[in-house]
Amino acid sequence: MKKYTNRLRSMACQGDDYLDSLPLPVQRDWNPHIPSPSMHLIQVDSVQRWMEDLKLMTDCECMCILQSKPISTEEDAQSELILSSQHSAYDNLQLLLKRAWIISTELTRIAQKLEKNRWQRVHSMTVRVNCHVRSMINEYNRFTRNSSEEMHQFEKLLIEKCSEFTAVTERCIQTEDERTLQSMKACINETLTTVAQYFGQLIELVLTYEIQNLVRQINSSDNIYITESSTSGLFSLTQEGAQLCRIIAKEGGVVALFKICRQDCFRCLYPQTLRTLASICCVEEGIHQLEKVDGILCLADILTDSTHSEATRAEAAAVIAQITSPHLTFTQHLSSFLENMEEIVTALVNLCHEASSGEVFLLASAALANITFFDTMACEMLLHLNAMKILLAACADKQIVDTPYSRDQVVTILANMSVLDQCASEIIQGNGVQLLMEMLFERSSSGNSAEVTACERVQQKSAVTLARLSRDPEVAHAAIKLSCIPRLIELCRSPTERNNSDSVLVACLAALRRLAVMSPDGLEDSDFQQLVKPRLVDSFLLCTNMEESFV
Repeated sequence: MKKYTNRLRSMACQGDDYLDSLPLPVQRDWNPHIPSPSMHLIQVDSVQRWMEDLKLMTDCECMCILQSKPISTEEDAQSELILSSQHSAYDNLQLLLKRAWIISTELTRIAQKLEKNRWQRVHSMTVRVNCHVRSMINEYNRFTRNSSEEMHQFEKLLIEKCSEFTAVTERCIQTEDERTLQSMKACINETLTTVAQYFGQLIELVLTYEIQNLVRQINSSDNIYITESSTSGLFSLTQEGAQLCRIIAKEGGVVALFKICRQDCFRCLYPQTLRTLASICCVEEGIHQLEKVDGILCLADILTDSTHSEATRAEAAAVIAQITSPHLTFTQHLSSFLENMEEIVTALVNLCHEASSGEVFLLASAALANITFFDTMACEMLLHLNAMKILLAACADKQIVDTPYSRDQVVTILANMSVLDQCASEIIQGNGVQLLMEMLFERSSSGNSAEVTACERVQQKSAVTLARLSRDPEVAHAAIKLSCIPRLIELCRSPTERNNSDSVLVACLAALRRLAVMSPDGLEDSDFQQLVKPRLVDSFLLCTNMEESFV
């Protein structure tokens, strides 16, 4: 579950109480299909990466020694062609992307070595890049037919510039005169920049051409296997970063994928297709295309159709979660979403209620959580649909709400709903105060950084929710009875308990001050003097500078 920022989004202020406008973190980590901003290829174990690249590297070294002169006979070349044709388009694209990643890495390293005047290393790496570029172009042309004239032009320009680059760096190792070398350095830098520019343009052209082919296959084929293969190819490309998602959207990928989702004969492909759409819609171009083809209406139809499988509806919920993500600034103009919001919210609540697994609940609750940021009417809808009762009941089932990520979604919904006065009675009836108290103890079991961050969000939002709900005396007394005050004091005074999180500290101070009004006798004098009586900012500074006592 990819793509995540650390930005905060402030809640709209309700009334005159500053506690009602405490900032809540934007939803993140909800969806495994979000592409990472960096290339997927480098997000693997380094040893595994080396083993995968070893063949490409050794082939390249052999070519360097032979000065890039082929020695294969015509028969050998023919057998290689037959072998290559057995690979799928997906395998070929992956090979191309791996080779492109190696070249990009080598170009970066050349720039670093050039900065240090390591001329011998610069030349050897330039020769290696030259070989990789030629290998990449030969491999691509071997499995691709009818490539464009523009592409051939860039191939020619890139090869010529790489040869020029090699020749320039070779002259550098033939002289030891520092003045000459320094005068040539500017020329090498310029050539390196040009090589990188041509290389980037060629790769974009190649990937655009391949994406066009995949989209064309989806649009023209009624064969389920061809459609499945093409959709899988698009999904794999979305995992390589936002730029490829933009190209897919630009080349009609969103339109083609929604075409699949509107044909009953492709129902078995809906989950994979929707997963691909969720990935593409991490970029503005994808969401704009979705809006143009009435994608919201299509998603609403899928979510409200009980004949669709749970997996299909869960993936539709993932798309909803993606396009309503609060950290995307370009989602606020989805007018068609507001038109269909009641149907979508109702379907998502039902999906949470009926979820058979933690993943389904996570996707559905993430969509609901994002919608509560997207439009304030959503909270009133959720209250009317008894969503509070459903979510609190789900939290009691450890097989459904089984990770900090799921609890993060639930407590986000509770925090956003807690600005409504009617919410307090629902919380009391559903034993919600007990749940919020438990969430104040949220800790990561694995130590994984993403999970630790999710735990911080759970702690912060549970404190914010308590602060807001404690307007109601009944909720405040329930929280005091459950010993919330000692736990809030512990979170304020102990940096390790809150994982040194400032946002958790601010929320806990606010909640503590609200509860202290209801029960001033529940605090020791030192706690009152340091955590409640001063200005909030003064208490914050005191706690952030406080050394934890181990006595």
